[in-house]
Amino acid sequence: MLMVVDIGNTNIVVGLFHGGDLAQDWRIYTDPRRTDDEYSSILRSLFRDSGIAPGTIEKTVISSVVPVLNETFAAMIEKLTGKKPILIGPALYPRLPVTVPESATHEIGSDLVCDAVAAWDWARSACIVVDFGTALTFTAVDSSAMIRGVAIAPGLNTAVKALFRDTAQLPSVPVEVPPSSLGTNTIHSIQAGVVLGYQGLVESLVSRMKSELGSDARVVATGGLSHVLAPVTKAFDAVDPMLTLKGLRLIAEMV
Repeated sequence: MLMVVDIGNTNIVVGLFHGGDLAQDWRIYTDPRRTDDEYSSILRSLFRDSGIAPGTIEKTVISSVVPVLNETFAAMIEKLTGKKPILIGPALYPRLPVTVPESATHEIGSDLVCDAVAAWDWARSACIVVDFGTALTFTAVDSSAMIRGVAIAPGLNTAVKALFRDTAQLPSVPVEVPPSSLGTNTIHSIQAGVVLGYQGLVESLVSRMKSELGSDARVVATGGLSHVLAPVTKAFDAVDPMLTLKGLRLIAEMV
């Protein structure tokens, strides 16, 4: 069995693959202050509750955008499974089916590389990944499988939390599509500005990227909040919340 780990700024997503199928997935809150023993206790409980023995894990691949947790998780997983995990990074990029430009090798997030690998495997042509995480990212891959560029904006939750944090009277609201762009109360007004505003942001950036790629690239949305905008936009050809994990699985087969 293969274990893949996507360490993000807000959540850590763990997936177990049996062959090409995702057999189990868990989501853990990211806390850089936790020790490897604390994360080990959490994962052991999840394995036990799912009736899966950690000893059945044959390989583990990690993508991380939280560097302080890299050693913590590597040590924890080696204790848990008895095998040293593989950390996605620049040394592996030359072995992937997508090309990471040399100028971006040490800057691009490994999660975006995983997204690009999975999207290319899905599209086999120019493609754009819109990833709804703590940050909202757009990763563009051209028809020769080169990552041409990335656009980054605050994520939906990040934008809502910033309003709540930095204003005196605006509340925290659920990230949902409002009934109208004409907000008649504070909650719907914030949802109209953020959620419907982000609809315009997504559609505009996707359109610009397609134009600059010079092709009608296929677009896939992923991330925990991808389901929020999917019903109100035609910008996406597919929505796959597990795209990053699938990219990790594909990379695991290549390294």
